[in-house]
Amino acid sequence: MLFAPPDPDILARRGKILAGLRGILSDGVVSEPAGLAAFDGDALTAYRQAPLACVLPRTRDEVSALLRFASAEGIPVIPRGAGTSLSGGALPRADAILIGLGRMNRIVEIDLENRCVVAEPGVTNLAIGRAVEKDGFYYAPDPSSQIACTVGGNVAENSGGIHCLKYGITTNNLLGVELALPGGERVQLGGKTMQPGGLDLLGVVAGSEGLLGIVVEATLRILPKPPVTRTVMAAFRDVPCAGLCVANVIAAGIIPAAMEFMDRRCIDAVEDYCRPGYPRGAEGILLIELDGVEAEVTDAVAQIEDIARAAGAYEFRAAADEAERARLWAGRKAAFPAMGRLAPDMLCMDGTIPRGKLPEVLARMAELSERHGLGFCNVFHAGDGNLHPLIIFDVMKPGELARAEEFGAEILKLCVDVGGVLTGEHGVGVEKRDLMPLMFSDTDLAQQGRVKCAFDSASLLNPGKVFPMLSACVEQGHMHVTGGRVPYPNLPRF
Repeated sequence: MLFAPPDPDILARRGKILAGLRGILSDGVVSEPAGLAAFDGDALTAYRQAPLACVLPRTRDEVSALLRFASAEGIPVIPRGAGTSLSGGALPRADAILIGLGRMNRIVEIDLENRCVVAEPGVTNLAIGRAVEKDGFYYAPDPSSQIACTVGGNVAENSGGIHCLKYGITTNNLLGVELALPGGERVQLGGKTMQPGGLDLLGVVAGSEGLLGIVVEATLRILPKPPVTRTVMAAFRDVPCAGLCVANVIAAGIIPAAMEFMDRRCIDAVEDYCRPGYPRGAEGILLIELDGVEAEVTDAVAQIEDIARAAGAYEFRAAADEAERARLWAGRKAAFPAMGRLAPDMLCMDGTIPRGKLPEVLARMAELSERHGLGFCNVFHAGDGNLHPLIIFDVMKPGELARAEEFGAEILKLCVDVGGVLTGEHGVGVEKRDLMPLMFSDTDLAQQGRVKCAFDSASLLNPGKVFPMLSACVEQGHMHVTGGRVPYPNLPRF
């Protein structure tokens, strides 16, 4: 049980609640068990919980009306985009209404003059790029799940992707949001102007994991496509050498558009899955993309080849044409689904470390794998130190899930110990909720709780996520309880 026991009063009022929801939406209220099964979790697949009901609004006014109703009735609300969260951020509660935003999927405006797109929260990440590519623009954040993940979820989790090294994560490409607050009111934060006045509340909302409000519209920065883009691959016989290469490239003052790492196990799985042309037998490869003007890119490629070979690269290859370039990146995007060839279950971790610590951390993760008796693959955004070790296991084998969780917790502790953080782009959700004290003091967490209470004093929005302990909304006289047993009962307490 991930949360405190469901509120019996809410469960007893289910019939009245469903009637109230149907009074707001003419269609789009899901209440039968078979229908709710489609919404009982997200990409943290080890945990499932059917919600009290799921509602599928089409407009911002319907979102506001649903929030007003939930507030008046004292019912928790869980926002959900495409359900691709890897941290349990969209995991429902048995006594909560799940608001699925997938039907709010219109691109409202493409404003090339101001280099932005205004979109509803259910628009997929990939759709933004496709909508502007014919005009020579693109949207920089590109998570591996971009074909499915949506704008609202990207804002909630502050998602990144392959190109976040040079162009930043969602917060660096977010100009404004329209936010529906817990009582149904809507506020506009930011907009098309580059320097909005006042407090940076937009920065607070980006990465707030659905705890402060529901994004009903987002204004996203788009960028002109660079004149030249080249992709190179470097292969290594030793994983820490690849980590050294990453650190040395950045230390030389070169900022690639992307710099991605995959280890041998991941290389082999991806080659078996979609054959992008990676060298089997390499202990690790780096995929590096450079963009800009011709002279700049040509010079950077030459410098990187020198650095890579000095660090131990035995192969260095540039994509010969656009088809080969696309194939190399398709393999990287396929890394997560390719893991299904190795084991039936996977935990994808998300710690971020200083780049200079990559060789040390990669070596220590291999030691942890031996200690816990579980395999793992390394695939991550090497340029900005955002690690995504994929722990593979079989949940049907007794004890393997607990061991996988312990292994993951130790990886995250290692990240914090070397000066890093618990999450780079997946969020805290329930996965890292009870590890937050590794990074934050009681005072830090209390301050974060006060921000939550300023937006949501009754703690109705996505309760049970992020905060690891009982916390008081002192100013409002309310209590916020994450409640119940911790998600990982066997985690070592550091």
